[in-house]
Amino acid sequence: MTGTQDMTDTVLWTVIIGLALGSFALRFLFLGVVGDRPLPRWLLRCLRYTAVAILPALITPLVLWPKANGGETDPMKLAAAGVTFAVGYLTKQVLPAVLAGAATLIVPALLF
Repeated sequence: MTGTQDMTDTVLWTVIIGLALGSFALRFLFLGVVGDRPLPRWLLRCLRYTAVAILPALITPLVLWPKANGGETDPMKLAAAGVTFAVGYLTKQVLPAVLAGAATLIVPALLF
């Protein structure tokens, strides 16, 4: 690397080791310390929705402010996200929702 972004081997390995230790500590907390103990019902209920909350958090910026379009919202991606949400809400199933959203993106491209 050149310029102001020089990274020495020491800094690189410090970051890698620090991230590895942090990742291990977080996993050990749940698996090693809490793994054999019963968790409160309210915590189990909250943890059940973690995966459901992560996907929209990852997808929303890509739909509303995509880098590929210079930060401009793409109407087709917005329509596909809307269809995916509507089908998922109505059917309460992931696969039909994902297929409907994919079809919303693919079918117009094939027709026009």
